[in-house]
Order: sequence, then structure tokens, then C-alpha cells
Amino acid sequence: MRTSLEETLQTVGIMVIDGSMSTSLEALGCDLNDSLWTAKALAECPGLVEQVHRDFFRAGADCGITCSYQATIPGLMAKGYPLAQGEALISRSVALFLRAREAWWEAEGKAAGRAYPLCLGAVGPYGAYLADGSEYRGHYGVSDQVLRDFHRRRMELLWAAGADLLLIETQPSLREAQIEAEIAEELGAAYWISFACRDEGHIHEGDSIEACARAFATGYPGLQMLGVNCTPPAYMEALIHRLCQNTSLPVAVYPNSGEEYDPRTKGWHGQQAGPSFGEYAERWMRAGAKAVGGCCRTVARHIGEVAAARRRVCLLYTSPSPRD
Repeated sequence: MRTSLEETLQTVGIMVIDGSMSTSLEALGCDLNDSLWTAKALAECPGLVEQVHRDFFRAGADCGITCSYQATIPGLMAKGYPLAQGEALISRSVALFLRAREAWWEAEGKAAGRAYPLCLGAVGPYGAYLADGSEYRGHYGVSDQVLRDFHRRRMELLWAAGADLLLIETQPSLREAQIEAEIAEELGAAYWISFACRDEGHIHEGDSIEACARAFATGYPGLQMLGVNCTPPAYMEALIHRLCQNTSLPVAVYPNSGEEYDPRTKGWHGQQAGPSFGEYAERWMRAGAKAVGGCCRTVARHIGEVAAARRRVCLLYTSPSPRD
């Protein structure tokens, strides 16, 4: 039985999202300097993927994102995996999450009165497959049909494997997000969409965040949440206000640490400046965000700061019902 986003939000008031799978895996010794990025870990170190999920639950996450952002069928096949094995690895990303969730729940979560964490099946953009930083640019120059063919099978696999929602994330393109939403609707899947933004008001292809919100106002009954991720934290408060003014859906934000990504070196540079992550998180919650977490370069301590910010903002929230 899937857990619903609505049920989780009713339980916790404001949901804490987990942090970066990649940064956490690298801290555990995984070498991700590869076109598959975190998808490499599904084949080579699945136990560490489970450990990352458990660490985020312990830090306070009420939901977690599967290790499938860059796990695509063409990407895996280009690295020599047969079709059946590539599909199995995509499904494995959900299985690893579910196993980690159940182990944590039985050992710690249930007794602590925590919410049962949502499984978010990560669906990265076409640009992530290109492995050249295109998710921060968009404008791929491919047809709608290419995008539809690229996304559909992975989304089918993640949903069939038992994800509670499909997380269509780091989207630089409104049109690509619409195509993915259409697929999710065809599958009968619950899903949320999260855009990557270049400034306080626009996604990377140039559409305003208001236009993106309005584009999903009707005709997408399976859409549960809208948001922004992998965007500098300094932009988030303004983006939250703009989204809240243009959608009735709950709004989620999970920014990067504030560092900048260099696609040539495949590394992050600079330092986080300004308020602490927890101070930012409190601002975002007070601005209207109903889910807050972290993206690239954020680890369990950042998510702990978000959980602490939630405690400050939501002094009272409903305790979860015991789960069999």
C-alpha cells in the first residue's frame, strides 16, 4: 500500500525532504566521476545507497529520493548494461529505498513516533543523461517524441516498483515537465514537479516560475506538489512567494548548498555564504513552503538543521498513527 503525500503532510505539518545522494555517497568512499553519476552506485555499492537513506531518516527526513536521477535506460546501455539489467537497476533504486525505510522504521522510526517516510521515485531531466550540465541550461534541441520515449519506461519502472510518488525534478524546461506529467497521468501515478531556476523568478530555459505554475493549474489531477530544487538558497524565498501566489498546490523547495557547479570539471566550487542552512530553512517555511530539504552538496547535518527549523516553526503537529 502506498503512502500519500496528503497523509504525510497532515501528520507532520511541514515535510522534511532528504539531502544529496551524491555528496553522501562520496563521503562514504564512492567514486562517482562517471557519466552514470549516482546510478553507478546501484550496481557497485547498493549497500551504501541504503546507508545514505537510513542516515537521512535518522537526521529527520520524512521522505527520501531514490538513487535514480541519472539512472536511464540509454545511459546504462551506453555503459554496457543489457536492457534487462538496466531496467533491473532502475527498479533496484526503489527496492533499496523500501528496504532501508523498513529497517529504519522497525529499529527506530515507529518507536519514536515518526512519520512513515514517503518514497519519491527520482525522474531527472534529459539533460542529466547528457552528463554535461545541460540540466542547468535546457534547450536540448530534441523533439517532444524523443523526450517522451526517453522518460516513459523509467517512469513505468519506478512506479511499478512501488514508489509512493514520482518526483519529476531539476527541470530546466517547462515543455519537458509537461511531457513527463502527461506520462505520469497516463500511468495513473501520483507525482510532483520541481524546477531548477537560474534566478529569483525564472527556470533555466527562461520561462517565469509563475508561468510554470499556471501551466499546471488544470488538467493534471495526479500532480500533488510543485517546487524548486538544485537552485541557490538565496533565490528560494522569492520563488516560494511567486509559486504560492500562482498555485493552490503545496510548495516544496530543496536547494543546493550555494556552491556553483562546473560541468567541465564535474565539481562544485565556492563556499556557502549568508545564513546557515537551518536559518534559511526557517525562512522558507515561514514564507509558505510545505516541504523543505536539500539538493547537491547537502548532507545529513543539513537535513538535521531543517528538522530543527521545522520544530521551531511547527511547535505542535499531529503525531503519526501507529503503522502495522
